[in-house]
Amino acid sequence: MKNSMLILAVFATLGLSACDRPAVVAVPVPVAVPGPAGPAGATGGQGATGGQGATGGQGATGSTGETGSQGNQGNQGNDGSKGAPGRPGDGTTVIVMPAASGPAR
Repeated sequence: MKNSMLILAVFATLGLSACDRPAVVAVPVPVAVPGPAGPAGATGGQGATGGQGATGGQGATGSTGETGSQGNQGNQGNDGSKGAPGRPGDGTTVIVMPAASGPAR
């Protein structure tokens, strides 16, 4: 029993000392109040001139044009050369029949 009382006293001391915390005091933060506006500042100097821009890319190829007009009719060609004379026949006679006439109207 003596040991249990001693252990109980140690736990009680530790328990009570853990609960003893100082109170946290909240410090008020001062709020800044803006005053009247001051005079405008002096105008700044002119900035440096910018560099030249890059060259643009090549443009797209154009579309195909329309078909042109038909050309004029050409001149008539020259007459051909005269043919060689024919060979004589072997005594054979050729008869050419006239074309048949169409139906009567």
